[in-house]
Parts: sequence; structure tokens; C-alpha cells
Amino acid sequence: MRDASRLEVTAVAEEMAVAIYELTRSLPSEERYGLTSQLRRAAVSVGSNIAEGCGRSSDAQLRSFLEVAMGSASEVEFQLRLSIRLGYLTPDAATTAQRSLTRTKRMLAALQLRLRKP
Repeated sequence: MRDASRLEVTAVAEEMAVAIYELTRSLPSEERYGLTSQLRRAAVSVGSNIAEGCGRSSDAQLRSFLEVAMGSASEVEFQLRLSIRLGYLTPDAATTAQRSLTRTKRMLAALQLRLRKP
């Protein structure tokens, strides 16, 4: 079992989730149960899965939860692009969230790689 709060990727995922929450405040009210909800849930899922994986007893279980976290991060990435294409967000407005997301994905990939090595 690991302490998720001691992993830098957890802090970065949390920053990304906060950025998504702040960004989605500007989405149209009709998207409250659509993109707003989806973006927020996917963003929270990234850090939550890192934490849950750290609470498990084996590296194999941690790896599995990190895969889910990466999937959620990819979901956020798609939904941000869609929000921009739909005109709900400008590319400039999404920059902070996208940077945090990119950093989170890179750190997740590095941690996954490290856990695969014997």
C-alpha cells in the first residue's frame, strides 16, 4: 500500500480537476447535466483512481487503477476538444486545464512504465 498524497502525480491530477471545475463554470447552463457533469466526473476520476490504486495491496492492482486513471484523462482530453469545437470554450480559456491534463498524462505514463519494470 502506498500513500497517494506523497505522489506528485496525485497533486498534479488534483490541480487538473480544480482547473476543470473552474473552466466548466463558464459552460452553458443547458450543459449542466451534459458536458459540465461529464468533464467534472472524468477529471475527479483521474485522481480518485490513483488514490484507490495506491490503497490496494499489489503493484498489479495499482497498475490496473492507473490504467483507469489514464482512460479518464483521455476522456477529459476529448471532452475539452469537443467543448472548443462546439464553441463553448475558447482555446485560450482551456489552456491551463490542457496543460495540467498533459502533465498528468505524462506522469501517469511514467509511473505505469516504472511499475512494469521488474
